[in-house]
Order: sequence, then structure tokens, then C-alpha cells
Amino acid sequence: MALTAWQTSAFGTVGAGAGPEPTAAAVNVVANLAPGSDNSAVTDLGATGGWKVLTSATATQTGAQISTPGFDTAAWLSVADDGAGAPGTEINALLQNGTCPNVFFSTNMKTCFGQMTKVGAETLAQFSVPWWYRTDFPAPAAGTDAKLILNGVIGQADLWVNGSQVAATVGGAYAKNVYDITSKLVSGTNSVAIEMHPNDPTAMLTLDNVDWSQIPPDNNTGIQFPVQLQTGGPLLVGNAHVDQVTATDLSSSALTVKTDVTNTSSTAQTGTVTATVTPPGSGTPITVSQSATVAADSTATVTFAPASFPSLTIAAPQIWWPYQLGAQPLYTLATAVSQGTTTLDTTSETFGIRTVSSYLTGASSAAPSGVRAFKINNVPIVMRGGGWDPDLFLRYDPADTARQIGIIKAMGLNSIRLEGHLMPPDWYQQMDAAGILVNAGYQCCDFWETTSYTAADNAVYQASAQAQGAVLRNHPSVFSFQWSDNAPTANQESLALAGFAAADYPGPFISSAEYKSSPQLGASGEKEGPYDWVPPSYWYDTTHTGSGDLTNAGGAWGFDSEQSAGNTVPTMDSINRFLSASDQSALWQSTGANQYHNNYEGTKHTGYHFGTLYNFDNALSNRYGPWSSLAQYVQQAQVQNYEDTRAQFEAFIAHSTNTSAPSTGTIYWQMNKGWPTLLWSLYNNDYDQAGAYFGAQQADKPLHAIYQLDNGMVTLDNLSGATQAGVTVESKVYNTAGTLLDDRTSSTLSLASQQVLNGVLKPTTPTASGTVYFVELLVRQNGAVVDRNVYWLPTTVDSVNWNKTIGNPQASMSSYGNLKALQSLPSDSAVAVSAVTSNAAGPAGSDKQVAVTITNNSTTTVGFFLRADLRRGTASGAELSGDNELRTAIWGDDDITLMPGESQTITASYGSADLQGATPVVSVSGWNMPKIDVVAS
Repeated sequence: MALTAWQTSAFGTVGAGAGPEPTAAAVNVVANLAPGSDNSAVTDLGATGGWKVLTSATATQTGAQISTPGFDTAAWLSVADDGAGAPGTEINALLQNGTCPNVFFSTNMKTCFGQMTKVGAETLAQFSVPWWYRTDFPAPAAGTDAKLILNGVIGQADLWVNGSQVAATVGGAYAKNVYDITSKLVSGTNSVAIEMHPNDPTAMLTLDNVDWSQIPPDNNTGIQFPVQLQTGGPLLVGNAHVDQVTATDLSSSALTVKTDVTNTSSTAQTGTVTATVTPPGSGTPITVSQSATVAADSTATVTFAPASFPSLTIAAPQIWWPYQLGAQPLYTLATAVSQGTTTLDTTSETFGIRTVSSYLTGASSAAPSGVRAFKINNVPIVMRGGGWDPDLFLRYDPADTARQIGIIKAMGLNSIRLEGHLMPPDWYQQMDAAGILVNAGYQCCDFWETTSYTAADNAVYQASAQAQGAVLRNHPSVFSFQWSDNAPTANQESLALAGFAAADYPGPFISSAEYKSSPQLGASGEKEGPYDWVPPSYWYDTTHTGSGDLTNAGGAWGFDSEQSAGNTVPTMDSINRFLSASDQSALWQSTGANQYHNNYEGTKHTGYHFGTLYNFDNALSNRYGPWSSLAQYVQQAQVQNYEDTRAQFEAFIAHSTNTSAPSTGTIYWQMNKGWPTLLWSLYNNDYDQAGAYFGAQQADKPLHAIYQLDNGMVTLDNLSGATQAGVTVESKVYNTAGTLLDDRTSSTLSLASQQVLNGVLKPTTPTASGTVYFVELLVRQNGAVVDRNVYWLPTTVDSVNWNKTIGNPQASMSSYGNLKALQSLPSDSAVAVSAVTSNAAGPAGSDKQVAVTITNNSTTTVGFFLRADLRRGTASGAELSGDNELRTAIWGDDDITLMPGESQTITASYGSADLQGATPVVSVSGWNMPKIDVVAS
């Protein structure tokens, strides 16, 4: 059987004629269109009629039979493309057809499909056989060239069209493969069938979830990105992109536009290639064109360079900024190829103009090569982000991305790390528009880190880099690409850099997420860990640094690519959505139990085993005291998550001024989860915002005061994009009886953008053993309070056994801090609440805002850790029964603490449709406050 393969790069095209039976080595070829671009010649298969999917245990016919037009699929599963235009995984097909309702509740997924307990080859019978994906499409116009595009497969694929096999054992989750199927087409209906063989991430360049969650029972076998049909001719345009050289002072940017022109005919063709760069807003478009002659059955790259087209050097360009520093203007690049008055093909995509500097700084004995740091548009930025986890079954939903962006920006984080789970183009486009920075990269602990590859593996590895480079290159949000735990071998590094160069993707590239190096890229300047519970004071440590790759030396120095204090406990609203009664009982009564919604790793709690909440719970009981109910456990867990997460981010901000090994970035592990979780998340997959979320939010406010746990000093930071003047900081110290013990105020200050000012104040705090006290920091600008930050602190502090801790993913404690006095706080029944709604456009389509004013009218009692929630209720102020929380609500502050006589107003955006016709009711409750419900008028 003959196969025509087309391999295209920015440096030219090689065309291969008829060849032998397809093999894995023969099919790693790359398309000539830019992924995510709007190309008029390309359509997503299944976009209108969907797909039919079935296991080969039932569909026992041959590929020739199944791919023949008219084959009966009435009994097959009907599957619609997701928001990325892809048919998805095998489990997605089952879920779309009603199998396993409420799959994420308790252990339903295990009951329905079974459980894998080790990353590797598929072990469940249902998914250990191939599954078929089939769809139909109409024949293109007679005489039209047609190519079928696979944008990656998870597992390995055999491809059939109209009864003929086109390719066999296609591999690579991120390798783009293109097949000329012109000769296979028939008039009327045509059919494509893809036989997906089971994924094995330890033997294939695909993906997995490491230890992040339960392993998807189908191992994510399936098709994550669109299967596409490219038709047209005789000339097609694609792979359009912009290479930019922007002046150091941002005063100009020289744009080089490149696009590939493919001649699908058997004779040379000449056409006019046009490129138009349209600035954001009402600017005047820049249009350039040139004639191009392309040899028969080949592709040529057409380049528009500023030297030949001076209009492509833009004076005073509109610069793209991260959202906290400025606006996110996006230019549009449109290309077209025409003959005479006939336009044959067009593309359109956006890009941003910005610069990225990646460098090593602050060399020290702990980090002799220095630590990784970044500048965006010449501005040094402390990266404060989290690791992204897509939906467990890889179902992509643009609306879900938009909702999560709203949560991330409300939290004040500026970056996301993608480890091995690279996303559809829409995801990057949304990050561009949102101004959130993205660090993309390879995954750890699977075949991506294997040190010996076959020739076929080498081809997939390089093709993956070229295909993903084409996805990433024009997105201003993407500021770097890196390897994971292990630095690449010399072979892997050469393959990847060659692939990225072929795509004109410039990086910057980083050799490892640990303190390692590679032959070409050199030292990474990064470190990893911890991953399990450590006390808040751990984050401020700079004296216990370990050696070697610096893993699990996670104090606030250098750039830590993944770290957190482990388990994060959701609110009761969220817990009720995914944990059964028995799950909930185990949560507060069996600290050593394996929680299914942690991961698959069982009951061990030392080393890299994260299946229980043992270490978190042990700290919780020792520090805050025992609990007697689920509600009390959840309340205490919120407080512990809050203080630990706040300390992680604040420490990295406060220590960014250090000369030796300054803190330059912390990536919380993880930002989110693709299913309901008790492990590593700042918010849950139902958008639940719990203590960990609000701790991070408090730390990352744009103008903020920090009480440093290492030296008792107050630091002030300005994370906004402008100078902030007229600023003062007041520190107040209270005992648990609400008595003011110390009160002092700074002089009036002015801070430049990104400035961190240490040593602003030093409050006097209690020293008597066993005492708990509060430190309240109030930031005022021109007299008005703009930031309020309250700490609860013990005089009997946490003591880490550093000899047993450094190098391990969790802390070993010599003794725990004593915060048990908080259990004796008197009930505060003098809290008053009022709530007002207004019309206000917000994130992800929100159209309402609620402002909640909470006032502590007591003269002697501290209102500790008060939480507001927006709910569906009645006009009389009662809550509706059942799950009544508005999941669209995104809070700008919460979990607040009020001293006697204090009042604070907090706000949340929400979608009015989420009320479902009910009255908005706000509930407020706290550590020592009974619940109050009020109508939001």
C-alpha cells in the first residue's frame, strides 16, 4: 500500500512519494499549518456529525470493513467533539453515553471501571484492547487535494480511510502527522476509522498523571486534539507566524512574517502571497505581499523581512504585559494566497509583542551556578504560580478555562506551569487575553525521561517539539519551556532543540525543574519540593539548603518549580459534592486511611507516598488540638491551609531582595485538579475556594504588608504595574482576649512597581510560653485602608528537625507550635452582616457583584476566621435545601479575622443565572461565630 508523507518546516519542505507499508518510523511527519490558526482550508472532523466509538471486543470486523462508507454503526457509542474539537478518550465516550453517572462521587469511578494502582501499561480488561473511532465526511470538490491531520494520539493508532489502511502504529501525544488521502477519496460520503491501541506512558511518548490523582482507568487512551481534514489547492497557505526583534527599550519591534505555501498540483504554480498585521484597536493595518512560485508537489517558505518590507518595523508598538503590570494588546496576523482575483486559502491568528529574559543570578554556596530568574519587558518578576492539571479524562471546555482564569486572577497569581499536559490552542489564547504567564514543558517519571530511544522514538520526540513549538511560538503568555525532574540526555536535547528551531520557537528553554544541567542549555537554576506538610516557618528558612539537585530544600530562596505543604481540605459545600458518608467519616476519624480522592498510593505516609492525610492531620491535632466532628475538623483544616499557603507565597516575595540566592519564584503544587481532590490544589474542580485559596490570595495582593516569620519584621510590597505613593503600614498586636498590646505606624512611603521594602516595622510581640496572639497589618494609601492582613501566632513555635527534613518531601518535627488556645476563644455573637448586590461585569460572564459588610460589634471578643458564602435562598433570608452555594461566585477576600469594633467589606462576582430564580442570600460563619444568613438586597 502506498503512503505519501509531507514533512514541512520553517526551513523548507521535503516531499516523499509512494513508499512501503507504513511503519511507526515512516509516519512522524508535521503539518504545514499553525495549530490554533483559523485556516480556511482546514476543518475538524466530527464537528457536525460527531464520532462513533466502540471497543474492538465488540467491533470485531477488520479495519477495511469498519472504514468502508455505509458501515453500520447504529449500535456504537455516539460522541460529540469537545471544546477543543476532539473526540476524546475512551471513558469520555462512555460518559457521554450515560455510563457511570456522577463518576467523580466517592469511588464511583472505581466501581464502574476498576482501578489502576501503578503508572504504566493498561491493566483493566475493558481498556486493554483497542477501541475504534469512526466518522464520516463529505467528499471535497472534484480535483481537490485532501490531507488528513492527526494532531497527536494517546496510545498508538492505526489509520484507515475508505477501506484502505493509511498508517500503522502512529505514536506521540503531541506529534503532528499528515497523510495525503486524495487518492483514497470517493464521491459522496467518505469514512475514516482510527483504531486506538492502549496507552502505556512508560513505553510511549504520551502522557499520564504521575501521582496527582487516581489513574484514569483507560490510561487516557484516545484522541485529545482535533482530527482534521485539509482540502483545497492548487496553492495552500499555512504555518504562518511572526518572529519579532523588539528593542530593549520597547520603542520599536521588527517583525518577520513567515508562511508556508504548498503546491498540491503536479505542475509549478505561481501565486500572490499577502500578509496583513492589524494592530489592536483602531490602528492602521500593515499589508505586504509578494509573488511566489512553488514547484510541483512541494512546499516553500515565503518570508517577509523588515529589510525588504520596512513597514514591518513598528514604532512605539503596543506591548503585551502580564495582567498585574499592564494591558494585553494582541495583534492579528492574516495571510492569504491567491491567483488572479481568486483567493485560494487564508489564515488568521493573534500574537503579542513582548520580551522575555531568562538568566541566572545570586550565585551562592547552595546554588553555585546561581538561581533562575525572569524579566518580562525588562521588568524582574517574582513568579508566583501553580501547576495546571486538566480534566482527568482530558475533556476540554473553553468556559471552564475562562472560569478558572477568573479564579486565578482573583487569587493574584501570575503564572501557570504545564508539566507534560500541553493544552489546546484555545487555552493559550485565553491566557494571552488574560495576561497570565505560562511555563510549558515535559513530564517527569515516564517515557519522556527514558535515556535510550529507538529511531522511531527519536522521530516522535523531535516531531513533538516541532509541533508544540508551532503551537507555543506566537503566544505572548508562554514565557518558557522546560524539562522536568531530569535534564535531557544529549540526544533528547539535540532532538528537541532541532524541533523547536524548525518551528521558529525561541524559548527560552530550561534544562530541568531540579538543580541540574544539560550540555547545551547548561544549569537550570531551579529546585523542587516539598510536597507534604511543612510548617509555615519552613518557607522562610534559607540556612538549610541541602546539596546536589536541591530537591526538597524548599525554603524561600531561588526558583522552586513545584512545592506545597501537601493536602488541601475543601469546604463542607464541596466535600458534600464528592465524598460519601463513609468517606467523610474516614476524613475526620481515620487519619491513616487511604483517601480515594488523594491518589492511588495506599496508606504509607513517608517519602513519596501521598495517599493519606496523615502528616497534615498529625500537625493539625498537635498544633490546633483534637476535633470532635467533621465540621470542626474542616474548620481547623481551613485555618492550617490558609496560614501555610500564605507563608509560602509571602516568604518568596519577602526574600526576593536577598543578594545571595534571592527568591525568584514559587510554583504551588498544584494550582488546580481535574477531579475533586484532597491533595495539592488551591481551589477544587467545582471552583470551591477554601482556606488554601484565600491564604494565597492574601499573600499576592497588589499592595501588601507581610509579617516575616523569620525575623518578626514587616515587609511591604507593590506587585502592581505602577508606583504607589502615600502609603503607610500600621501594625497592631492583640491577645486572644482582644486587648491591644502594641500599635505602631510607619512613615509615609512610596514604592515603585515590583518593589519589595523590607524592615518597615518591627512589632513588639508576647514572649510568655504557651501564648497565642494576633498581629494585624493595615496598609493605607492616602488614609484609606487598602490591605488588611491578620496572623495568629504562638510563642511556642514549630521546631523543624532539619537533619531529617532536608531532602524529604515532608517535615520531620522536633516539636509543634501550640495554637490550642484558639479553641478557647469565646463565642462572638455580636457580629453583624449586611449584603448589597449590584450590576457589574466580571470574569467568565459574571454580571453581578455582592458586597458583604461584616462588623464585629463586640468590645472584647476577636471574630476569628469569618467566612462568607453566597447561596440560593428565599426572600425571607432562608437558605434553600440541598446544594445551594453559587459556584460562579469568585471572592476578592474571605476567611477574615476582625478585632473588637472592626468592620470589613468583601466582594464577590457571580452570574445571576446561577441563582436559578432564587433570592441571593449570604451566609457568614466562623471559628467562634454562629452562622448568620442575610438577604443580599
